[in-house]
Amino acid sequence: MWRWDLTSLAQLPAVRGALRARLDEVGFPRDADDPVADRMILAFDELASNALRHGHRPVVATVVAGSGGWILDISDRARHTMPMPAVDRDPAQGGLGLYLVARMSVAHGWYVDDISKHVWACLPTTVEDREPAYSS
Repeated sequence: MWRWDLTSLAQLPAVRGALRARLDEVGFPRDADDPVADRMILAFDELASNALRHGHRPVVATVVAGSGGWILDISDRARHTMPMPAVDRDPAQGGLGLYLVARMSVAHGWYVDDISKHVWACLPTTVEDREPAYSS
């Protein structure tokens, strides 16, 4: 399990680099033929940046290796604000990160505990194992 406490968007490049290094160490290097690590970092960045932009700090980003996949869990203190995918927005204006994460993951969703909202996604360890999840 890997965890980062995030306080600003300015931290994300360094945290992406740390995540990339950790993925390399456990056998998921950058590889054009197997984009698992790249997809993981993209999903992590989308969920973390959403929490930092639209949630309340502190934001906690957790990555857990499971059998057959990775669980990303990004929490923030905006318990009463649900994640809202963009609707009828020009893609050039952004806001499509939740759709992107949904397409890359085998399951995704969100829940609220006593103090935080958690947005999560499960990404497969191989691209061949992916059947897109369309509901949360």
